[in-house]
Amino acid sequence: MFGPSHSRLGKRIALAAVLSLVVSVSSLAAAGEFGSAIVPVTIIYPGQQIEGGQIHAVDVTNPNLMEGYARKVSEVEGMITTKTLLPGRTIMVSALRRPYTVKRGDKIVLVYDNAGLRITASGTPLADALTGDLIKVRNTDTGVILSGTVMADGTILVAQK
Repeated sequence: MFGPSHSRLGKRIALAAVLSLVVSVSSLAAAGEFGSAIVPVTIIYPGQQIEGGQIHAVDVTNPNLMEGYARKVSEVEGMITTKTLLPGRTIMVSALRRPYTVKRGDKIVLVYDNAGLRITASGTPLADALTGDLIKVRNTDTGVILSGTVMADGTILVAQK
């Protein structure tokens, strides 16, 4: 029913549509429509705390970039990396953790608080922990091992039995 000229016309229309799509995606990328990503300037090794001078923001130009990467400096700065971060590569949020509030072996204050009775003692955490974690601690005066919750100020609120 349709001759060779119709076939060529269809191919030209399809080619024009693809070119139009490529141009529109390119113009979106150029305009920064995909947002920004945070990338390292230097290699950052596991366990290092990320500082502002080690990272910078770049415009995302790849519409197929896998989700889960850091888009703001505030998401990354001050965090600890769990993987090696390479210069120019996006930083996945899953490769970051907050700094520990207390570390195994630190000298800390144990606090027992019950209905107005407040007792403090020196202690040592038996594990690294974040604020809100329940951990085991050793009272350095008596050697007794207790459980307690890590508080934001680095003290351990001893759990009541």
